Amino acid sequence: MSIATTNHATEVDSAAVGREFEALLSDCGVYSLENRAQITITGGDRTRWLNGMATNNIRDLQPGHGVYAFLLNPQGRILGDLHAYNRGKLLLAETDRSQVKTLLATFDHYIIMDDVEVTDISDKQRLIGAAGPKSRQVLREAGLEIPVLAPLQFVDVTWQGAQLTVARGDNSSIETYEVWASAEQPLEDALVKAGGTRVSPEALELLRIASGIPRYGQDIHERDLPQETGQDRALHFSKGCYIGQEIVERIRSRGAVHRNFTGFQVQGKLPATGTKIQSGGKEVGEITSAALLLMSTGDLPAALGYLRREAAGPEKQLLADGAELSVAALPFAEVFSRPNQ
Repeated sequence: MSIATTNHATEVDSAAVGREFEALLSDCGVYSLENRAQITITGGDRTRWLNGMATNNIRDLQPGHGVYAFLLNPQGRILGDLHAYNRGKLLLAETDRSQVKTLLATFDHYIIMDDVEVTDISDKQRLIGAAGPKSRQVLREAGLEIPVLAPLQFVDVTWQGAQLTVARGDNSSIETYEVWASAEQPLEDALVKAGGTRVSPEALELLRIASGIPRYGQDIHERDLPQETGQDRALHFSKGCYIGQEIVERIRSRGAVHRNFTGFQVQGKLPATGTKIQSGGKEVGEITSAALLLMSTGDLPAALGYLRREAAGPEKQLLADGAELSVAALPFAEVFSRPNQ
């Protein structure tokens, strides 16, 4: 049994990943976020400057809170994505490590006469994640007393005599947290001792796909327009001008794009990433992620990708390398609405 189109896991590996995925859904999974990077933005012009770069509202972002946003080129295509947090004296941008080089180059290109300094601090921080309905309880058992946080709200706390930060994630399907700590703090082990289950990147990928969250570089590319991705949470339509805003506003005023990011249930062999979707002999979309969602209630073959609007009707037959597809709402409700929850 393989857990994803690009994974060659053995039967034993798949069983272990299935147990880890179950922990994320019903208990608390703990994991290292080694793929995440953090960049600080300082200087007197930082807020005005980043607000003119990002698709979301940085200008009115309150201290202790964050937003999800895209960076666009002048043609409105997506250069990258990030979470921006207001830490008072500085802004913190968090993104995938694979995007750091591009984002730093983009930032540098647009710092002209601005009082802005950008610094990659990724090697000075260690990010630990916790996800699941019991994740806050596990944090508390490990000694991290935090209040109820809104999505992308964060709080500084003291743990074993040192300061660290706990941020609530913005996955609408399940409760998630990030802890920003120094490299020497043994926090991951402490969370496991407090009742969390250590989970692998493969289990996290199942959670991402089940939640319908696109990943830049896999589900989102520079060719894509913001509204095609379905990530309305990244857009703010009354914040003022930013790079690419004219295209975003033009799409909004017209009311639609030609294709949309969507989920699919799969009957047959899981299609590989990049497989074209056919309907009536015509190419109507593309698969960007696929996985067998391993659950105790029954495995669900699922995929993410893009589909042209005219092919989304229930009467349309969709095929991807011989597999039959049916359009599914995101997130996949079968995963998060189970009898044992």
